[in-house]
Amino acid sequence: MLKNKRKIDEIINLYSGKKGALIPLLQDVQKLESYLSKETMQYLAEKTDFKLADIFGVATFYTMFRLKPQGKYIIRVCKGTACHVSGAEAILDTVREELKLEAMEDTTDDALFTVMEVACLGCCSLAPVILINDSTHGKLTPDSISSILKKYK
Repeated sequence: MLKNKRKIDEIINLYSGKKGALIPLLQDVQKLESYLSKETMQYLAEKTDFKLADIFGVATFYTMFRLKPQGKYIIRVCKGTACHVSGAEAILDTVREELKLEAMEDTTDDALFTVMEVACLGCCSLAPVILINDSTHGKLTPDSISSILKKYK
């Protein structure tokens, strides 16, 4: 059972019959729900002219769409060249260790943090760098990670 069914129906009505509406439809639904669940995508397929395969294809192709719930704090670890040569891998390992994330996990059990690797944050002079929601933390060392994360717990 969808929790925001009425609001999803309103979003569907906004895009009903419009060509090229799948991406904005999915963006608006994700904004409402914070991610695109299988149940939500199935509902969209039932209520629109879009096939489930097309909805799923778009949702998995574009990195802006999330298929799992995200944490309250999104930690983006830069893996760009400047960060890579400045120790980004050690930073990522330390973040994951501090948050007790297993190999295939990206969100903590309490849904407080989600960790993502990104190609570049555009803060090369601060390498290595992470972005926690909208706050940039740079010139990092593995030892600095614990105190940074404590600010968000």
